[in-house]
Amino acid sequence: MTFSQPPANQPQSTGLDKKTSAILSYALGWLTGIVFLFVGKHDPDVKFHASQSIVFFGAVSVINIVLSIVGSLLGVVGIIFSLAGLAVAILAVVVWIMAMVQANNTGGVRAELPVVGKFVAPYAQRLADSVK
Repeated sequence: MTFSQPPANQPQSTGLDKKTSAILSYALGWLTGIVFLFVGKHDPDVKFHASQSIVFFGAVSVINIVLSIVGSLLGVVGIIFSLAGLAVAILAVVVWIMAMVQANNTGGVRAELPVVGKFVAPYAQRLADSVK
């Protein structure tokens, strides 16, 4: 009998087990998400974690860039946009820590991001399915 994916917590071609790969998918945000999307392409759970990292942290990066540009164009009123950017950054750090803890606790099994998982998961699933 053959299986398409290695058993849980068995080293993959990268030498990392599923749990470690899932945790590292979030380590540097969308950057490590991209790396593990392709490195862990034979494990659907790792691909899902990597895709969530790309979708969530990529969106956070874009939002912070937009808030920064708009805030710099508005002068004094731009302080509101700077504070909004700070709030988004704090939310991102909280989700980042929670995501790595959750990936550790579940052993790398597919799990939605805390707080924003309902919004991010459908896009992450589409991205994960697009990588063969």
